[in-house]
Amino acid sequence: MRIAVDGYGGDHSPTEVVKGVIQALDADPSIEILLTGKKQELSELAGSSLGKRLTVKDAPDVISCEDNPTLAIRTKKQSSLVAALDAVAAGEADGLVSAGSTGAVLIGATLKIGRIKGVERPALAPALPTVKGGKVILCDCGANVDCRPSYLVGFAKMACAYEKGVFGVSSPRVGLLNNGAEENKGNAFSVEAYGLLKAEPSINFIGNVEARDILSGEVDVVVSDGFNGNIALKSAEGTAKAVFSLLKQGINSSLRAKCGALLLKPVFLGLKKSLDYNEQGGAAFLGLKKPVVKAHGASKAKSIMGAILQVRDMIAGGVSDVLAKDLQNE
Repeated sequence: MRIAVDGYGGDHSPTEVVKGVIQALDADPSIEILLTGKKQELSELAGSSLGKRLTVKDAPDVISCEDNPTLAIRTKKQSSLVAALDAVAAGEADGLVSAGSTGAVLIGATLKIGRIKGVERPALAPALPTVKGGKVILCDCGANVDCRPSYLVGFAKMACAYEKGVFGVSSPRVGLLNNGAEENKGNAFSVEAYGLLKAEPSINFIGNVEARDILSGEVDVVVSDGFNGNIALKSAEGTAKAVFSLLKQGINSSLRAKCGALLLKPVFLGLKKSLDYNEQGGAAFLGLKKPVVKAHGASKAKSIMGAILQVRDMIAGGVSDVLAKDLQNE
């Protein structure tokens, strides 16, 4: 199994990307990595790790978040992202990781890797931790800001294939992100989407889910348009950061609090590990012929490693094949 990694995607590239690549290679001896970007710099950073399982493909240009995504994919053919995409499209790699421009990754992957037949729109789908210890897929969380209700049926099918292939959930429970649990809640878009999801026999639809219940563990997949899904995701990230900040302030407020925190340190570390995006890897782009994971733009080495192992799990679980088979049987 070979995974292509965009060496210059993200705020802390290429240093943190290379560190994450090395950590992933150490974590799983069965994977190989094709790192794309400025060959001399990447080779120097990789040092003795460069060898049979880690190769570098020279790509001297970089696509930044300020670039127009479509124009950049078409004109910056020697960029690290395009080189990684081309490698996957040509069969030189089985999946891809990038922490670069979300728009460029989505457009480039759609154009070069291609959509699975029957998929209207690929969607961005992070796997979030739940209070019951499992994972919930939030789909979409930013790839499709303007949606048709029918798109959400496709999002549900793609996320269910992800749950089946990676997490082994045979019949994922699907909820629709809405401002209330009642069937008639929400705007016209939500009401129509509800009806379509309810009528689809291949989806185990349980009804509306409010934002506060996304991480409850009562649902395996939450579908949304990309606009509201992104707001929900960013709100969850911000809340987690605020909670840890308030805990830190409270712990430092007195000697008694510091002593109590020392006893609870393992609990706090476990909680931080569950909620920290650096521990989670990235968000999968579902609906493509090959696995693609978009890591957080601010990813450090640990997050890059997590994203690589996430792609590994998607390849091993045959997520794209599961979805293609499900769509073919309709």
